[in-house]
Amino acid sequence: MTVKTLAAKAIVPVALSVTGFVVMCCILLYSVMKSDMVADTVRHETNLADTIIKSARYAMLKSDREGLRNIIDNVGVQQGVAHVRIFNKKGLIMFSARPDELARYVDRKAPGCVVCHATDVPVTTMGPMEHARRYVDEDGRQVLAITAPVYNEPACYQASCHVHPPAQKVLGTLDLGLSADPLARTLRVLKGRMMLFSLMVLLITVGGVSALLRRNVFLPIRQLAEAAQRLERGDTPVELPRSSGEIGQIAAALERMSRAPHPRDPEGRG
Repeated sequence: MTVKTLAAKAIVPVALSVTGFVVMCCILLYSVMKSDMVADTVRHETNLADTIIKSARYAMLKSDREGLRNIIDNVGVQQGVAHVRIFNKKGLIMFSARPDELARYVDRKAPGCVVCHATDVPVTTMGPMEHARRYVDEDGRQVLAITAPVYNEPACYQASCHVHPPAQKVLGTLDLGLSADPLARTLRVLKGRMMLFSLMVLLITVGGVSALLRRNVFLPIRQLAEAAQRLERGDTPVELPRSSGEIGQIAAALERMSRAPHPRDPEGRG
């Protein structure tokens, strides 16, 4: 019973400590990896939005509405694209892959718009992560969307067919939304694998520590306890474990005691 109690006192704290440490490390690692994956997805979407704006730049300069409409429609039919639209500085949707959205005003209090329009003067320069937003659309899909402003360039306000004053910094906004389901699936797979990895680490660590403690501590202590009991009964010689450290010192002391004359027989006759 003593050995079992000692084993419980030695193994249970180790198991709890290792469990807590592994769980905390996995939670922190998952949080960091999740943030990195979301940031990479936002950067990818930002680059895609910039590519769309650059592709549509020539059509905008030539006031080619049909060509710009074809660009938006071709992007909108791509797999994983939830929506793509361009609205002017007043929020009026000028081009969209969904015909039912045309000539409508966007809600400035909606996610992704309120960040820029929180004050009377709209914010014109923001970082990529500040333009991103995640939400669930009317179809129940998770969407990761980004708004990319279309800035006023010298080629825009100097063109003969445009009437954009140089002081106007933003001509409109490209709103691009991609399905967040692939990202969500990847995060679920990552979470499951990390949980499996944590379980494997716990089993290997606790099992290895238990085996080492049993071999180097529990068995020698059991042998010492049995030897002490035999020595108390007067059985000599007693078999003692060969070990180092404190257990070895105790074993050596018991061995010296077993060779010493019994207190009831000063001459050593037993």
